[in-house]
Amino acid sequence: MRLDGKVAIVTGGAQGIGKAIAERFLVEGAHVVLADADAEAGAETLSEFASQGPARFVKTDVSREEDVKALIAATLEAFGRLDILVNNAGISEFQPLDELTLDAWNRVLGINLTSVFLATKYAAPALRASRGVILNMASTRALMSEPDTAAYSASKGGVVALTHSLAISLGPDVRVNCISPGWIDVSGWKKHSARHPEALRKVDHRQHPAGRVGRPEDVAAAALFLCSEEAGFITGENLVLDGGMTRKMIYAP
Repeated sequence: MRLDGKVAIVTGGAQGIGKAIAERFLVEGAHVVLADADAEAGAETLSEFASQGPARFVKTDVSREEDVKALIAATLEAFGRLDILVNNAGISEFQPLDELTLDAWNRVLGINLTSVFLATKYAAPALRASRGVILNMASTRALMSEPDTAAYSASKGGVVALTHSLAISLGPDVRVNCISPGWIDVSGWKKHSARHPEALRKVDHRQHPAGRVGRPEDVAAAALFLCSEEAGFITGENLVLDGGMTRKMIYAP
């Protein structure tokens, strides 16, 4: 599943799942633009990717329309085309409902959901021209919840719904899918100043039907498939990638 010569934008591409996706795309022959609000992480990741393939970093607040427009313009100026848009950028703020402010609610929805709309809107002409692909990053919290996750769960539920809506609106020229990761240990994929190993216990792994907590590489492998020509008949889908956790019945002992 090579991506030779394809041009991809990965938002939130300087750390975590986005970084893993960007690296896998580079290894498979793509040119990658990392869009991230963290300039330190962006510079660090570019340095790490220097031997992997053609990459650029564009400092971007994905919730700001002007930043997103500039990102698309910079990508087209650098590479002349766009084939893949990965809307991965996201934040999580878990607060009790009575403490959740409107500003915090709007910030989470702006970065996690509105950004998908903005990036897709401004990337759509180039993606139509290349018969490209959009991959959105949702979450299993779109399907199930713990307490105090209202803004995050709402934003990710919106990503799932927006994905199938866009698949219908942009098809057949552009395929649109999303991935809903579960517990993914991203500690090793953060910038060096924030790279603190997560203290995973045996029980954390055992509770997953697959036998372990997920890794960013798992998501990157799925992203590669969904963005490749091998997935040409898949659109409007939400791939749940959680080691089986959303299929597991849990009852109090």
